[in-house]
Amino acid sequence: MLQITNLTVMVDDKKILSNFNLTIPDGQIHVLMGHNGSGKSTLCKAIMHDSEYKITEGKIIYQDQDITNLTPTEIARAKVFYVNQNPMPIEGVTNAEMLRMALAEINQTQVGIFTLNQKLQEACDKLKLPHNFIHREINVGMSGGERKKNELLQMWILNPSLILLDEIDSGLDVDAINVVADNIKEYYELNHPTILIITHQKKLIDLLKPEQVHILDKGKIIASGDYSLAKKIENEGFAKTFDISGLGSNE
Repeated sequence: MLQITNLTVMVDDKKILSNFNLTIPDGQIHVLMGHNGSGKSTLCKAIMHDSEYKITEGKIIYQDQDITNLTPTEIARAKVFYVNQNPMPIEGVTNAEMLRMALAEINQTQVGIFTLNQKLQEACDKLKLPHNFIHREINVGMSGGERKKNELLQMWILNPSLILLDEIDSGLDVDAINVVADNIKEYYELNHPTILIITHQKKLIDLLKPEQVHILDKGKIIASGDYSLAKKIENEGFAKTFDISGLGSNE
């Protein structure tokens, strides 16, 4: 499971998360919702140990291992996978090159080019991406929707056991959201990973039906419930549902 205990995170000497607690049992899908600036993205970046996000208190335990102070490389080796809400382009490195190196790093052995290419073609078909994406530079010249699908292409190959999806549905049209949701659902049914999804949209929640929805405000979870909680928020908004006003500080 993922267990986060009393986590406090600072960014530029400003406290964003304060005594934050969250437990996700192994193999469950949980959703984190909240105002812009409530600290949702900060949580993901703290888990991945982004150097700009300073953990001053608390622990992050994943599968009985304390990953609080591990490097991003060590966390990735532990099969933690993070999709940023705005995946960056990386010029000069193709998807195939990056994934072959990443698999060699994770498995400590080289993967065959033919085998990898076959898996990449299968993943492209699932995501409705042209096969030429295999040899395209990572996210270079891709639309927002293509970048999100390209990140899921990497998911299919790297086979993570903990997946952090930060607004993977943002900027997607209806067809693309369905493709993304179908791929997350299929991967989940095949591999039973633990998944934390940050989203503002109920559409993805309806499609994936997570076990729990958590509401974050000013660095703390203020409510949790099943996925019907998202419907209430859609109808009433955060402020009316939880009697809160004002946005969080920063993400």
